[in-house]
Amino acid sequence: MGSLPIALPFAELEVGQHLYWQIGNLQLHGQVFLTSWIVIGAILALVVVGTRKMERDPHGVQNLLEFLWDYIRDLARTQIGEKAYRDWMPFIGTLFLFIFVSNWGGSLVPWKLIHLPSGELGAPTADINTTVALALLVSLSYFYAGLSRKGLRYFEYYVHPTPIMIPFKIVEDFTKPLSLSFRLFGNILADELVVAVLVFLVPLFLPVPVMFLGLFTSAIQALIFATLAAYYIGEAVEEHH
Repeated sequence: MGSLPIALPFAELEVGQHLYWQIGNLQLHGQVFLTSWIVIGAILALVVVGTRKMERDPHGVQNLLEFLWDYIRDLARTQIGEKAYRDWMPFIGTLFLFIFVSNWGGSLVPWKLIHLPSGELGAPTADINTTVALALLVSLSYFYAGLSRKGLRYFEYYVHPTPIMIPFKIVEDFTKPLSLSFRLFGNILADELVVAVLVFLVPLFLPVPVMFLGLFTSAIQALIFATLAAYYIGEAVEEHH
C-alpha cells in the first residue's frame, strides 16, 4: 500500500453541488439561505393568520397555535423548571418550529422542481452548516442562562460533585453541540437520500410509506433537539446543593 500524501485538501471535500454567493472573501451556501427564508416566511405567515382575529373560542389556525403554545410551555417547564422557563419559551419554541417546518418542508415540498444555476434546494436542516449553527446557538444560550442567573457561581457546575469532574465537564461542553448538530443533520439527510433512491428504483409504491415514516422521524428530531436544548438550559440554571 502506497503512502498517503502529507497534505490532503479535506476542507475542499463536499457532498453534492451548491449554489454559492460570494460576499467579499466569504462563500455562502445560497440554497440554504433561500430555503431558510422560505421556512421563516411560512412560520411568520402562520402566526399572522392565527393571531389576526383572536377569539375566545379558538378554531382553525388559532387553535393550532394555542396547542403549540401549550405544548412548548409544558416542554420548557418540565426541562427548565418553574422559576426560569418563561424567559426561555420563545427561544425553545422558535427552535422547535424552525426545525419542524424545515424537516417537513424537506419531505413534502418538491424542491427539485425549482432549478438553480447550480446545486438544488432542500431542507435547511439537511445541511451541516445549519445544524452546527443551531447547536452552537444552543451552547451559547445555556452558558448565558447559567452566567446571567448565577454569575461566577455558574462555574461551580464544573467541580460538582467533585473537582475530578472538571476535564469531563469540559469535554461534555464540546460534545453537546457535536451531538446536537450531527444527530439532526444525519437523520434528515439520510431520510432525503433514502426517499430519493427509492423514487429512482421503485417510483410508484414503495416511497410513499417511507415518506410517511420520514415525516414521523422529522417530527421526532425536532422534538429531541428542542427538548435537549431546554434540558441543557435547565441544567445551567439549576441550583446545586
